[in-house]
Amino acid sequence: MILVYTHKLTPRVRYIFKHIITRTLLIPVSFTTRIEEFVAHSGPKLTYTKAPLGNEFFIKSNDLLFEQGVNDLEISVQKWDDVPCFFTTNKKALIPFDIFAASFYLITRYEEYLPHVKDIHGRFTAEQSLAFKHQFLEKPIVDIWAYKFLNILKERFPDYTYTQRAYNYISTIDIDNAFAYKHKSLIRTVGGFFNDLFKFKLLEVWNRFTVVWGLKKDPFDTFDKILRLRKEYNVKTIFFFLIGDYSTFDTNVSASKMKYKLLIKEMVDYARVGLHPSYFTMQNAVLLKKEKERLEAITNMPVSRSRQHYLRFSLPETYQNLIDLEIEEDYSMGYASNVGFRASTCTPFYFYDLDFEIQTPLKVFPFALMDTTLNDYMKLTPKQSLGRIRDLKNEVKAVNGTFITLFHNENLSDYLRWKGWKRLYESMLKIATS
Repeated sequence: MILVYTHKLTPRVRYIFKHIITRTLLIPVSFTTRIEEFVAHSGPKLTYTKAPLGNEFFIKSNDLLFEQGVNDLEISVQKWDDVPCFFTTNKKALIPFDIFAASFYLITRYEEYLPHVKDIHGRFTAEQSLAFKHQFLEKPIVDIWAYKFLNILKERFPDYTYTQRAYNYISTIDIDNAFAYKHKSLIRTVGGFFNDLFKFKLLEVWNRFTVVWGLKKDPFDTFDKILRLRKEYNVKTIFFFLIGDYSTFDTNVSASKMKYKLLIKEMVDYARVGLHPSYFTMQNAVLLKKEKERLEAITNMPVSRSRQHYLRFSLPETYQNLIDLEIEEDYSMGYASNVGFRASTCTPFYFYDLDFEIQTPLKVFPFALMDTTLNDYMKLTPKQSLGRIRDLKNEVKAVNGTFITLFHNENLSDYLRWKGWKRLYESMLKIATS
């Protein structure tokens, strides 16, 4: 166990020290505000305060972990060896910045509570983030800092037995459209047919006709293939089903359709299933509750994991609503427009609510990349995408983190905008599991 002396033990101090030292580095930690207890401790220890007590291992504290609420902070990004850092303290120190305050700032998404311009979907954008502005969005910087900190701990306390965590991969699949043409209402089928005809999309007219009349398999029905690959590569897979009512942004098959219900039930038998709350649930707790209950009625089991459709969430309201509904895991932490690490970490963490100054029971699983980001936003080819996937996986593997990817069942269809992409998912699984 490592003992930390600090002049004031706050919820923020407890939260971030436990995340870095215990959850990331697997070292038990305890705290004291009593100097005599600290001096008497014979095991590894460090002080986190304004000035050292003696010549012990010391990290000079920034004020952030002793404050409450959110303030507009002046941040100047420097370098620690070759790694960006901020909240610098003493350039000659072993750790020249407040690693805990900086990690807290990034993981709590402190900057997302400050005034910012939202995109057309009401989202905080990557371009406004510190990580994007200082070119470390594609590095899990909090984990990199933690491992550099671990190396210093090993030098200072060589007799302590350190445990190393294992790299881990999770494949997540969002089901925005379970089927391209099948099991849609008569109005949507006829409307889609005439819409394609009017726009002279003759190939789509033909495909819709052959699928609806059962002459051909629906192109988006790629579930058998995803399950086969899950088994072949022994990959933990989670499906997030959109079951909200039809809207401009929610165009899935109706959750009242028996075929859709059967598909969800079948997936429960082979993989984990979560809720994909619809577009308008971002600040609508009533709608969120309705959709959660709808999925629970289909699966006959409690829903404990979730990912927002369009990655639409605003902090802290969306997460507070999820917590009220006893959702235990959220997988929305990432950007639509850019790959990388929105919270600058590849370690799942508990959401810290800056409104109430508490660690909540909601565990956040940050993903590193999404297929639509690569294709629609970054305009990459499948081959270029694979290079980016490999780079991100290597970053996560270097710190034994959790590599999480977000794909859609449509990606494997080789249809419309996914033409030429159908082999990418399997190629990615090979990279992710190697």
